[in-house]
Amino acid sequence: MAYLIIKALHIIFMVSYFAGLFYTVRLFVYYKDTDAFDNPKRDVLREQYSFMASRLWNIITVPGGTLMLVFGITMICMNPALFKMPWFHLKLTALVGLAIYHYWCWKKVIQLKNLNKATLPSKNLALRQANEIATFILFFVVFTVILKYALLEYWWQLALGFVGLVIFITLVVKLVNRKRK
Repeated sequence: MAYLIIKALHIIFMVSYFAGLFYTVRLFVYYKDTDAFDNPKRDVLREQYSFMASRLWNIITVPGGTLMLVFGITMICMNPALFKMPWFHLKLTALVGLAIYHYWCWKKVIQLKNLNKATLPSKNLALRQANEIATFILFFVVFTVILKYALLEYWWQLALGFVGLVIFITLVVKLVNRKRK
């Protein structure tokens, strides 16, 4: 019973963490959108977006990610046999990618605090696409965990489906951005 409670908490804080990541990068997009505005509107909005990103990062994203990690490590300690399972290695690999993405977001949040030193990608489309990285990692991890034993037998169909999903989401983002212009 304790393991299931820890697992539920791990999932709850995973949802919180990813919500924070999704909205943090969305705030980067909004910040970048202010390039087209004149002052003082641009400076007021950038200050607000910077404040919002910092608060979101410190109040939701980092605590959610920390608790997700704590409960995940607790589950591993309660069930070390996880390390013998191939699907778990795939999940851990995806989590390395998530850690890199988390680091990138954290650096951008810090840069937004120094309004004149923010180095967001020059094209807003790059930020909008960067926003999908967390989505791809989330899909990959969830499907890996849910389909754990089917991975060995159907790995190529699942890989093809995942690549198709990535292409589909990327095309939808590009299409939506074209319509915005």
